[in-house]
Parts: sequence; structure tokens; C-alpha cells
Amino acid sequence: MTKHGTFCWPIRVYYEDTDAGGIVYYANYLKFLERARTEWLRSLGIEQDTWLAQQVAFVVRHVDLDLQAPARFNDELSVTVVVTKLGRASVVFQQQVLDKHGKLLCQAQVKAACVDNKAMRAVAMPAEILGELRRGS
Repeated sequence: MTKHGTFCWPIRVYYEDTDAGGIVYYANYLKFLERARTEWLRSLGIEQDTWLAQQVAFVVRHVDLDLQAPARFNDELSVTVVVTKLGRASVVFQQQVLDKHGKLLCQAQVKAACVDNKAMRAVAMPAEILGELRRGS
């Protein structure tokens, strides 16, 4: 599911993802992007629940979402994840949602911060996570 540093995760559009017009409701693209990032982390051996138990969490700090074309009920989509910047306490992703023919439907830049979940303050990523992110990007 990874090609040249790009992780790709399949998504099927369910009825619940669509609005009254039968197209994917814009906010649901954020869910698709989140699922792909979560699965990318999992593919690197980073299980978020394990780190949450240690009060380490990733929170989305900023999203720039650009909707290009609609997706519809039952469409097969691919959601990509590419790390474009990796800092000590944050990571920036470039993500795309593509239809089964490779047509760009949505693109986003997402910045996530590593935080102490108890204090809700930015902290440096644990070395183990940072190392895996470097290897996976």
C-alpha cells in the first residue's frame, strides 16, 4: 500500500457519508483523511491507543482542504498520505482523495502536533515514534 513514500488506503463511500444531494458531505472527507493517517501509523507499527495510555497523542492543528470534484455513494476511493515536513513535535501531511480512475477529488494539507494528552501541551515526539515516522516517509 506504499509507493515511493506514498501510503494509500482504500475507502468505500457509504450512504451515511452522503448529503441530501447524494454526494459526499464535505466534512466527511476529513474522516477519510483521518482514517488513512491512522492506518499509515498502524502500518509503521505505531498504535495510537498504546501511546494514549502513556499520555502521548497527536492532534490536528491545521487543515487546508481543497475540494475538486464530488464523490458519490458506493464510489471506491483511494486516500494518500505523504509526509512533507517532520519536526520534533509536529508533522505535516499532504493528502489526496482519488477516485478509482485516479481522478483527484480532494487534496489537503494537514498539520498534526504531538501533545501530552493530560496537560494538552505540545511535546517532543518520543524517539521511537519519530524514528518510525522518518523511516516511513
